[in-house]
Order: sequence, then C-alpha cells, then structure tokens
Amino acid sequence: QVQLVDSGGGLVQAGGSLRLSCAASGRTFSSFTMGWFRQAPGKEREFLAAIAWSTLRTYYADTLKGRFVIARDNGKNGVYLQMNSLKPEDTAVYYCAARYGSDPVVAATEQYDYWGQGTQVTVSS
Repeated sequence: QVQLVDSGGGLVQAGGSLRLSCAASGRTFSSFTMGWFRQAPGKEREFLAAIAWSTLRTYYADTLKGRFVIARDNGKNGVYLQMNSLKPEDTAVYYCAARYGSDPVVAATEQYDYWGQGTQVTVSS
C-alpha cells in the first residue's frame, strides 16, 4: 500500500526558506510522478511542481517564478520541495502526491492517486 508522509512545515518570516520532505513507501516508484500541491483556507488545492521519479524531468506552475525547486531525495526514498523567498501568500497546507505515469506535466489534482497528510506552512510578514 502506497504511503506518503509529508514533513518540514513550520513558521517562517517573509523572505525566508523552508524545505518540505515527502517520504514514500509501499512500492517501487520508478514509474511514478511525484507532485507538490498546496491549499490555503477558502481556496482550491493548487498545483506547484512535479517530478518524474525515473527521468527526473520536472514541471512547475508558472506562478512560482523560480522560487521553488522539486527534487528527488534518494536518502529518504522520496522527494523534497525547496521553497525560497517565501511570501505571506505562500501560507497554506502543503501536500505531497503521487500518480502512476512518467509524464510530470500533469497539474490536475484528480490525476493524482495518492496523497500525504499535509504539512502547514505559515509565512509571517
């Protein structure tokens, strides 16, 4: 059974950085794509970034403007999201997700099959 465990959230000042981690277990993920989403209060879940597990090909939401980086974390059998130049509007619950398929250019939440429990990120002004 696939399990995704998100961690690394917290409180940070505007302009700071955080690294979120997603530990994946339950199967071999070589044919999977891993993604990060976020959901702010009263808003829909929003796609941020995705990475194909085997090819390491990445895809980002245009709105991030290069502030976030997704990468595989081989040591933890998962992925991480490095977030830089954080803004108060980045405050949200952040979720790791996984889908079967090697094309990372998929942003729709309904295309992802597995989800982590979420980790809260709060950016103070």
